[in-house]
Amino acid sequence: MTTYDDKKRSDRTIDDNGTFDGKPTLNHIEDATGLRDGDLEKEVAQNAPRLRGKKLTYSLAFVAGTGFTLFGYDQGVMSALLTANQFEKVFPQTVTTTGPNHATLQSFVVAIYEIGCLMGALSNLWVGDKLGRRRTIIIGGIIMIIGAILQTASVDYAMLVVARIVTGIGNGLNTSTVPSYHAECSPATKRGAFIMIEGSLITFGIMLSYWIDFAFFFVNWNSAQWRVPISIQIILAAIMIIGVCFLPESPRWLVKHGRNAEALAVISALDDKDIYDKDVQRTFIGIQEAIEAEGGEAGFEAGSATSLSELFTHGRSQNFRRAALAVTAQCFQQITGINLITYYATILFQRLGLQDEKARILAACNGTEYFMASIIAIFIIEKVGRRKLMLGGAIGQCICMILLAILGSINNSPANIVSAVLLFVFNSFFAIGWLGMTWLYPAEIVGLRIRAPANALSTASNWIFNFMVVMVTSPSFQNIDWGTYIVFGSLNALIVPVVYFFFPETAGRSLEDMDIVFALAHNEGVSPVGVSLRKDVPPAGSPEADEILGVTERKAQRVADASENEKHGRR
Repeated sequence: MTTYDDKKRSDRTIDDNGTFDGKPTLNHIEDATGLRDGDLEKEVAQNAPRLRGKKLTYSLAFVAGTGFTLFGYDQGVMSALLTANQFEKVFPQTVTTTGPNHATLQSFVVAIYEIGCLMGALSNLWVGDKLGRRRTIIIGGIIMIIGAILQTASVDYAMLVVARIVTGIGNGLNTSTVPSYHAECSPATKRGAFIMIEGSLITFGIMLSYWIDFAFFFVNWNSAQWRVPISIQIILAAIMIIGVCFLPESPRWLVKHGRNAEALAVISALDDKDIYDKDVQRTFIGIQEAIEAEGGEAGFEAGSATSLSELFTHGRSQNFRRAALAVTAQCFQQITGINLITYYATILFQRLGLQDEKARILAACNGTEYFMASIIAIFIIEKVGRRKLMLGGAIGQCICMILLAILGSINNSPANIVSAVLLFVFNSFFAIGWLGMTWLYPAEIVGLRIRAPANALSTASNWIFNFMVVMVTSPSFQNIDWGTYIVFGSLNALIVPVVYFFFPETAGRSLEDMDIVFALAHNEGVSPVGVSLRKDVPPAGSPEADEILGVTERKAQRVADASENEKHGRR
């Protein structure tokens, strides 16, 4: 039986020393980029990023983290403002005790932000790949600043609603771009931890908003009580915009758009190695072959614009399955019920009988514990893997919701104390299992050609279900009270078998390695979940991987076609 090792090595394969015939050479990279002699090295030098190595890595993490701190701050800032006396004075429609529809109007002004986020995420289907990751983030940040200014200046309910939609559009652009950008610029061994840091910074933003809301709660004689907390978004957005101006574009986006020398320069800077290094060259070739394989199978030229129809293709690329997994992961994050707590923390603690000031302190403490719990995931994500964290989180969340329902039906002082503790416990399970996971997993699971549109759709899924949860919370508690917790407990129980049977493991694999996992599963007619747990899957850029992806086959076909055309030309 012929093994992969017996196959003839590709002319683009690098040996163990990153050389041919024992001499450093760039012939194979020159073939790939179309640049010859000193032109390649000259262009790489001209496009070298300002930062290299750890400085570049940490700068990327800082800018991405600032974007997610802003995201978290936006989510949490309305929690305590909804019951602030100056806020209620300007927006009386949000006072649930003064009108029959005011519970719905309160939910609406909170939830309409998610509709803006949905619009921003969906717009990325068309602009994300055209603009590139950096420019999309900058535009998203500018829109968020405009929205934050309008929110701060709001004088009535209608203006606040419009302002929150505008802010949401900017946030939707950012949340559908930043995870992909960071994942595409991170090494496989650290990618999970880096994106989990972003998840932690979401909770840091939530915690920050809770404490700032609490500090300004005492400014109860002036509208600064709510205007200042909202305006702080502007500072975070400005830091993100300025920071991204000093960072390079994603090397994977650059290769996809034919800017190969720039991509090689960025890969070299990220690894802090020169372009002769075998790892730099293997990464570059792996990216290029992944694009070639995806485009070739779908009937598109490598480097051509992505068509939305590619999201629905199957075959080796398994694009539809992978996009569906990304969308489902983001949906699952929201139906856990986390934003039941995030957006209404102060109100939930007030429902448990706590007075106004104590409820706000406990909500701020809840946000602080939420942030501290999220740090745990950073250190265990690569060791434990994605699947186990998602499964453990869903099981723990389900138990918490069922216990909250039982205690809610009892409704006495001891039961309320335990319920308050369970709100902290629920946040801990979510912070470890699902918080950063659903921003990491969609970026990892889909192929490069469809990454921008697939992540736009997955982020749109997040905002659709986020809107649903936030919109129904107030009316739900008003009508079925503790039964609300039973609904979310059942949804968490549903998540467990779906993750177990359908979600492949991505830990320890490069983004291009996942193309191999799905192609191999297709070739063998087995589940990609099982393949993802195997140790014999060849790395991207190797001859074995080329054969699995069909690159070798297509290259041979192109050579045969060229030979046939030459024969016909001679005749």
